[in-house]
Amino acid sequence: MSKMTRRSFTQSIALSLPAFAGLGRTAAAQTPQKVQIGLLVPLSGIYARPGTVMRMGAEMGIADVNAGGGIKSLGGAQLELVVLDCGDTTEKAKNAAQRMVAEYPNLVAASGSYLSSFTLAVTEVTERASLPLLTLSYSDLITERGFRHVFQTSATAGAQAEMALPTILRLAETASGRRPRTVAIITDNTAASIASTKAMKERLLAQHGLEMVVDETFTPPLADATPLVQRLRARRPDLFFFLPTVISDAKLMLEKMAEFNLRIPTISFGIAIAEPDVLNTVNPRLLNGVMSAVANWGTKGQEELIERLRRTHGEPWMTQNAISTYGDIWILQAALEKAGRADRQGVSEALRTLDGGPARYFPGGEIRFDEKGRRVGAGLTIIQWQNGVPVTVFPDNLALARPAWPTT
Repeated sequence: MSKMTRRSFTQSIALSLPAFAGLGRTAAAQTPQKVQIGLLVPLSGIYARPGTVMRMGAEMGIADVNAGGGIKSLGGAQLELVVLDCGDTTEKAKNAAQRMVAEYPNLVAASGSYLSSFTLAVTEVTERASLPLLTLSYSDLITERGFRHVFQTSATAGAQAEMALPTILRLAETASGRRPRTVAIITDNTAASIASTKAMKERLLAQHGLEMVVDETFTPPLADATPLVQRLRARRPDLFFFLPTVISDAKLMLEKMAEFNLRIPTISFGIAIAEPDVLNTVNPRLLNGVMSAVANWGTKGQEELIERLRRTHGEPWMTQNAISTYGDIWILQAALEKAGRADRQGVSEALRTLDGGPARYFPGGEIRFDEKGRRVGAGLTIIQWQNGVPVTVFPDNLALARPAWPTT
């Protein structure tokens, strides 16, 4: 056997390196890395229920992306959901965001945080960490701060008020034969509720010839609805805009209105008044006819997904929390495919330049974001309680039922 010199040994190793490198690339392609996506939602406290439903939507989205082959531009990399509880206060939400960016450095993006108040606090943290975050929260302030890594999939609260008010007035006039003249507004003091009524109070009511005869703001949870209902009974408005974010507050108001035999067409903004849990404590008769303007809801064309949510998680219908968070996962899938790399900067840049065509899991508009991070052309849905179920009644092309104006 010939003796191997140092030189021949070095040459032998050098010649073998390409083969070893090729084996490494093959192994990486066969077993792609996990790509971590964060979900920061309330899973404890008074907002745990909507946060849990957001988790359901995200898990369904993750499962569907992975079942479809994962991220193909990353060799079929599978998505992995990292879930954090943001609690029920802005301070808890901010602390959870700080834990998220500190303990999970491999996160490439996130979705959250339910209440606009929480999202405003959370995004102060995620922006500093350059972590792109998609949110269904409504407040206009979320995308008014010049942040580069925050993306709002819902129409802003102000935009929803602009769209909803004339639609509701047309519906009222068509159904009742007369145009409403007076309105009452009772809202909690959360950021989205305040933002939803701000444009109405400042100019929209006057533009549409409406007089505000009641204007009340409360801090949730509401202890006693009697003083608020007494104000309504004294003024008897044509329309009542009621904006709670806690189910117990909706229950108290509707029950007290029934106790006072006060029947006023009631319109909300957001999903608190249409959560499945409402039926656990509120008689469906009290809910019948109540409407709500919502950024997203289960609509025509999503029947299979709605049925899957019911079958898998026992949810009787698909609220905004489930469908929007499900849609967020698909937006992040598209961004990762476009970026071709699993890092925050790449995903954020891909989101800013994404042009995904018409929105499939959101009403109206496109999967594209403007310079502020708002989804271009984002619309809204109007839902109405009918026979114990809140169904989409607007827009017409997505409606699952025809609207019925509440009788006074």
